[in-house]
Amino acid sequence: TLPDMAALTAALDGLHLDAPEKETLEDRDWVAEALEGLGVVQAGAFLLYGSHDADKIEGMDGHPLLVEANRAFGTGHHPTTAGCLEALSRMQELGPITVLDIGTGSGVLAMAARRLWPAAEILGTDIDAPSVAVALENSHENGIEDIRYFEAEGITPEVAEEGPYDLILANILAEPLMALALQIAANLSEDGRVVLAGLLARQEESVIDAFAAAGMKVLDRVEDKTWPVLVVG
Repeated sequence: TLPDMAALTAALDGLHLDAPEKETLEDRDWVAEALEGLGVVQAGAFLLYGSHDADKIEGMDGHPLLVEANRAFGTGHHPTTAGCLEALSRMQELGPITVLDIGTGSGVLAMAARRLWPAAEILGTDIDAPSVAVALENSHENGIEDIRYFEAEGITPEVAEEGPYDLILANILAEPLMALALQIAANLSEDGRVVLAGLLARQEESVIDAFAAAGMKVLDRVEDKTWPVLVVG
């Protein structure tokens, strides 16, 4: 549908901008081109790809995870997701029995945990109901049927009932991370670990302080100039 150029010109007139110009774009599959631009992501022990790149992962080393671009966060292209996957790859020897993925989004971290630890009990939660649906769909597409996902805000009594957790994944934002620090600590097993992401570098000290106040210290860190990932326990 073409815009109403007269109305658009009138709306912009008071902004003292040049008059808008109309350009006809060639007939191309712009969605396909955008997907092509995403490409395969190698992060730690994992290969993340969309169905448009399925042929490109043949012969590549890593656990393959099919994650289509969707409204749920987590295709692996953002440094927070890639950093979490790197952090998980460094702790393959842990062998957690129970795993909680808070803010699961696309389900990518829960699925990555399943690839590393086939026997673990894994629970993924999100405050966004459509994300839960996307995570379920992604797990099904990857042949993973034994991760439980449901809508929840933080660590609800129902989520706490399943704990304590040997590994908690939380790729959300700095403020909710700090707000959840005490809850996370209370639901972590004695030797458990927590992967924290979604914090900016300038927020790192505040997040560390919040978890220190909850009795945890930094055990590992995935470097990124903007989006570092922390492992605490």
